[in-house]
Amino acid sequence: MHAPAGGPRRAGAIHFLTDYGDADELAGVVRAVLARLAPGAPVVDLTHQVAPFDVRAGALALERAAPHLGPGVVLAVVDPGVGTDRLAVAVSVPAGDAPRALVGPDNGLLARAADALGGATGAVALAPQPGEGRATFDGRDVFAPAAAALWRGAALEELGEPVAPDSLVRLPEPGLVVSEVEVAAEVLWVDRFGNVQLAARPADGRAAGIDRGGRVELRAGGAVHHAPFVRAFAELDAPGVAGAEGIGVLVDANGRLAVVCARQAAATVLGVREGDTVTLRRGRPA
Repeated sequence: MHAPAGGPRRAGAIHFLTDYGDADELAGVVRAVLARLAPGAPVVDLTHQVAPFDVRAGALALERAAPHLGPGVVLAVVDPGVGTDRLAVAVSVPAGDAPRALVGPDNGLLARAADALGGATGAVALAPQPGEGRATFDGRDVFAPAAAALWRGAALEELGEPVAPDSLVRLPEPGLVVSEVEVAAEVLWVDRFGNVQLAARPADGRAAGIDRGGRVELRAGGAVHHAPFVRAFAELDAPGVAGAEGIGVLVDANGRLAVVCARQAAATVLGVREGDTVTLRRGRPA
């Protein structure tokens, strides 16, 4: 294993995501292992606040982040199956001005981000570490050493036995049904502001006659709401744009349709959470 040509600047960063939280030392210990095994590697903490054991939420967070990451390696750990026969993997993706590999459990956590980075081009199964207490903290004992080795310039095949990229675990696709008159979309994410990101994209809305500048009828939780399709949050503050509830629909920073509110949580107004369905129809003019 050798130092990367061009030094740390060319090697990029280790992009780190977990469900470890910040109350315990877990994320800090993994960072310490990275500092020891990959001295000089910048570590970018994407988040450690993924809900415990929520692989889907971690996978979606990685997918949202992936297009904005520079060169380096992704290290992701949301691993309720640690200690089972699930594989620990390192996955390569096309080279470029983006991470060249992802490291983590093969439980669906990495697949969507790999797709966003051009698709998996190779994969290896990482060997578990022998010894007492080595079956419960793969972030420290398996994934961090592999990420450090890749950052230093190791080839993927040096780290484990080959695995077919198309055999990697994938999570079910989010629910989305599009017709000529409506879009029924699963709630992918409710952010800390209460904005409701949907599985639908602008093209799905247009297929049902829903587009920016028009009105949208929303059905969620057994209730019907009416909202403008706006360009930005600030438009909801303009007189006469949003109704009494202050709800609007826009295209969010990740290119998804989202239901938002002016200075309050849209998820609370709609009464929805991640995994629920919101149905959108073209509304009548205000």
